[in-house]
Amino acid sequence: MKFQDFYLKYYNWVIAVGPRVMLAFLLLFTGLWIIRKIKKWSSNAIEKRDVDPSLRPFLLSFSNIFLQVALLLALMQVLGIEMTIFATVIGAFSVAAGLALSGTLQNFTSGILILLLKPFKVGDNIIAQGQEGLVTSIQIFYTLVTTFDNRTVVLPNSKLSNEVIINLSREGMRRLDVELKFGFPIPFEQVKSILESTLTEHKELLKEPVFQIGVSAIDPDGYKVMVNSWVKAHGYQDIKLELQQKIIQDLVERGIKLPGM
Repeated sequence: MKFQDFYLKYYNWVIAVGPRVMLAFLLLFTGLWIIRKIKKWSSNAIEKRDVDPSLRPFLLSFSNIFLQVALLLALMQVLGIEMTIFATVIGAFSVAAGLALSGTLQNFTSGILILLLKPFKVGDNIIAQGQEGLVTSIQIFYTLVTTFDNRTVVLPNSKLSNEVIINLSREGMRRLDVELKFGFPIPFEQVKSILESTLTEHKELLKEPVFQIGVSAIDPDGYKVMVNSWVKAHGYQDIKLELQQKIIQDLVERGIKLPGM
């Protein structure tokens, strides 16, 4: 009699739970197959869209984990497992982790935004947080900038995404300004002629846009001349130093007396 009762209970349990278990197994294998297909499609889509290499592994891992968690929750729903306890534990863990890692999460989110929106990229010259230099690496949590005096600056991504960034090389060229002062006895046309010759012969200056030379200010003891020329963004500082030296040299050789001489 006891065996018959056990058999009936087992039979009823199989009848009640069996279809759910079979459906769960079917859902598991189908879900894993779909996840593999989505992962392969996502990898190809990310590669075609030329997403930053630093972001590709994260996006693929995140999407894969999200789909696996969704599949697990679906299996629990099919099997009739109560998710109240799991939801409570996950909620408590999320609140604790959010409070403990608030700054880190800000850097993390900002890093993703920077890699997706690309306000700057590796190889750009930028000014950020009072630092000017070359972007050498963009990581999920921070960005590395090498200054012109060869210092490595680590900038948190949250600072870069929430404050002003000046990208000096994004347009590919920069305007180089040089201001000079002369006494009134020195004719402006003579100065302009010498400067035009210097700028025309300089190989590093761009032909377009055309350089400009004009009087920028008039003081009681003389006038100031502004020289505007265009150069490639990279190498700006080197060209500026060389051009200023060449301007002084040509002016002196042509008999133009500079202030203090």
